[in-house]
Amino acid sequence: MTTETLKKTPLYDWHAANGGRMVDFTGWSMPVQYTSIINEHNATRNAVGLFDVSHMARFRFDGSNALEFLDGLVTRKVADLKPGRIRYGLVCKEDGGILDDVLTYHLQDSDGKSYAWMVVNAGNREKIAEWIQARLPEDITFTDHTEQTAMIAVQGPKAMEIAQAIVEGDLSELKYYQGREATILSHSGGLVSRTGYTGEDGVELTVSAENAIATWEALFVAAAEVGGHAVGLGARDTLRLEAAMPLYGHELSEEITPLQAGLGFAMSWDHEFIGKAALEAIDKDSLPVRVGLAMEDKRVPREHYPLYSGDQQVGEVTSGSQSPTLGSPIAMGYVARAFAAEGTQLDVDVRGKRHAAKVVPLPFYKRK
Repeated sequence: MTTETLKKTPLYDWHAANGGRMVDFTGWSMPVQYTSIINEHNATRNAVGLFDVSHMARFRFDGSNALEFLDGLVTRKVADLKPGRIRYGLVCKEDGGILDDVLTYHLQDSDGKSYAWMVVNAGNREKIAEWIQARLPEDITFTDHTEQTAMIAVQGPKAMEIAQAIVEGDLSELKYYQGREATILSHSGGLVSRTGYTGEDGVELTVSAENAIATWEALFVAAAEVGGHAVGLGARDTLRLEAAMPLYGHELSEEITPLQAGLGFAMSWDHEFIGKAALEAIDKDSLPVRVGLAMEDKRVPREHYPLYSGDQQVGEVTSGSQSPTLGSPIAMGYVARAFAAEGTQLDVDVRGKRHAAKVVPLPFYKRK
């Protein structure tokens, strides 16, 4: 895909004008960093980071049975979501492979009318839209709001303070995994939610595309006053890796089931969903399982590096990086269950040379 054909978020011009090094990320031109990954990572851990996550897909579902419809598509029960609540879940194929991990919202508009909202990974937007539309009942309306809106994640110990300055209503009343419509920077019709992808506290603000740059700039000025920074995809990846959050295309794919990925909390077995029968029938002990790895030297493991026990290959790295917070290399990967116990010694094959690693508990980082 050429630079000219890449999709651009409403914040593209700001990124380009303010030092963002733009790259192709699943067909979108996105900033990978502005200054350095370590600087942006530490700004998020210590103050606040601003993330343009407008490339993630945002779908709306109208109709009295919208949540019941989505209940049959996601692994975690959502039909019982109370207004203002959000739930993480997986969309699976009939064989249990993961099509995407998604957030399902139950929201109400200013007239009190209920609707459902779903946030989907950018690279899976078209796939999930087609999956939904192929099964959509006539009494439910599906609309894709991705390109008419922008979404900004505000993450870090100062995130709520920064966001509160431009969002009407007391944000401290918004609990983890809750969301609501909001007036943001004096514009009604926005959304505020409290989920996150960095291991830090924070909110996501969804605004119209027309209000995106003004909203971002207001946040950026306030963030800079407390040591915050705009953050690109590079630091987003080190932050989410430290927090052990699986990333689609790395820890999650159509060839991996939720049972392997350590996502048992996102499974509700008391409702029917696509893939349930296959997942119930799987012998999970026969499948590789996701683990954390701490390197015992300074070599950084990367995706697809083989994992060995003696001369036996027992798995593969899915994500790896130097951890800015811990100051040492860390990784996630899949290994045969017999080699997944905490403390198990393994070797990572780094370009033909073995380096010692140990299986460690996840997450690598958890905020106090």
